[in-house]
Parts: sequence; structure tokens; C-alpha cells
Amino acid sequence: MRIATYNINNVGSRLDNLLDWLAEAEPDVVCPQELKAEQGRFPAEPLEQMGYGAVWKGQRTWNGVAILARGMTPVLTRTALPHDPDPRQARYIEAAVNGVLVGCLYLPNGNPAPGPKFTYKLAWFDSLLSHARALLDSGAPVVLAGDYNVVPTEADIYPKHSYSGDALLRIETREAFDCSTRAGPTP
Repeated sequence: MRIATYNINNVGSRLDNLLDWLAEAEPDVVCPQELKAEQGRFPAEPLEQMGYGAVWKGQRTWNGVAILARGMTPVLTRTALPHDPDPRQARYIEAAVNGVLVGCLYLPNGNPAPGPKFTYKLAWFDSLLSHARALLDSGAPVVLAGDYNVVPTEADIYPKHSYSGDALLRIETREAFDCSTRAGPTP
């Protein structure tokens, strides 16, 4: 199964780009985030014409997440993280696709850091990590794909960048991401 993540940054404005890419790449599952589309304005019909079923959680401004599956409609299981610090924000959706539980996420940016937005980012990361552990403990095959809004190491960003103090590079963010990539079943 080929699973892709795609930060679309406004699905309405970039729908043609998405459709062209789907025709070329033919992924089995796509996790687009940053839809910037209200729930009723998600372009399900053109995606269906391309052979992709979809589930989504829309939001007008910065957020919004979806799961697309080629040849089927994903089976929606969740539209928010358990214990989400702000469930009004459309940042997580989860669905079953061909026996795999797929979560699409759009982790908060967290800037400026420190501050309330950074505190929210870390709280959201904690909720994600807790949910990820529960999913892995279930024994089900799981994929959590999306935009983590993290630069894990200096090798992941261009040299001599000017992002000093940016939430994406802070040690707390990198440590949370490192924990999420090492999350495994509880012994």
C-alpha cells in the first residue's frame, strides 16, 4: 500500500495540482492537511471522479484534514484526538483503509515560542503520543501521517537558516517528535 502525505495549503485553490498529482503518482492513500475549506466546501466530487473516496474534517481557516483512498471510501473512526486540547481545530482524522488504521494529522505550528501557541503545540503533541501508544498497543497496523511541524535535526533544514527560536526547531519540539517516532507497544 502506497501512502502519501500532502500539505495542500488550501484545497480549493490547489485542487488542480492535487488532481494532476493523483493521476501521475496513483497513491493508494493520501493524507492531505491544511485544507482551509469548510466542511461543506471539500471537493469530494472531483476526487470521486478520479477514483478516490474521501473522509474529511474541514475548517475555514488554517486547518482541515482528510484521508483519500483509491477505489474505496475510508471507514471513518475518529475526527479528533482523544483529550485534544482544542477539539474545535480540525487537526486530526482517522479511518480504516484495507485493514490499516490511518491517521492524518496537522500538528500546530507553535509560533511564537515561548507562548500560548507553543504550549498548545506541546499539549497537542502529548495527546498525539498518548493516542499513538494506545493504537500501537491494540496490535492493529497503524500509520500516522501528516504535517508534524517539526524540523527533527539540523540536517533537515538548509544550512545557515535564520529560524533561531522557531517552534519547529526548539528542543522541546524535537524531543516530542523523537518520542513519537520511538513510540511502540507498551511492554
